[in-house]
Order: sequence, then structure tokens, then C-alpha cells
Amino acid sequence: MSTINVTDADFQEKVLDSDLPVLVDFWAEWCGPCRMLGPVLEEMAAEHEGKVVIAKLNVDENPASAAKFGVTSIPLVLGFQGGEKVAESVGAKPKQQLEKEFSALLG
Repeated sequence: MSTINVTDADFQEKVLDSDLPVLVDFWAEWCGPCRMLGPVLEEMAAEHEGKVVIAKLNVDENPASAAKFGVTSIPLVLGFQGGEKVAESVGAKPKQQLEKEFSALLG
């Protein structure tokens, strides 16, 4: 499975109500570091399939969710479990570092 896209409209359903932990990548088309992070997250989604959901939210198209979680710089990856934000990582980082930062959610 690859990453999924989430919007303001389905954030509650796909992220907060998810049975699995969810990593949400807050990104935008014009953001260079965001485009660098995309393939890293796709790889993590494939490797951790069934244990975690990796979602992408375009902040330009979904400003309500970005505002709700205080997103001021992107890329920003937030980890959610049981409807609560439990972890965060700012900036484009290598896969090993992301896996370390979100190890509690990756199982």
C-alpha cells in the first residue's frame, strides 16, 4: 500500500478515528523539501504496511487541518494514535531518522 491523501473533510475519519497509528505529512506543491520527503514516506508506507498508515495533506488545499494543528513550516510530519497527536518531525529527513523519531508508532 502506498500513502493515502487526506483532506479537511475526511481528516477525522481517516486519521483521528483510525485503528492504526497514522503519520500525516503536511506538504505543498511548491515546497522543495516536501517533494524530497515524498519518496521516503512512500518507502516507509510499503515497509510498514498493516502497522501504520501514512497520509499526505496538502496545506494549500486544506487550510483548516493545517491551522488546527498549528502548522507553520512544512514539511511537517505528525504522528497520531488513538485520535491524539503523539509525535512530530519538522523538515525533510532521511528514512532512518524518521523511523527513529516515530519508532513507537511503527511497531
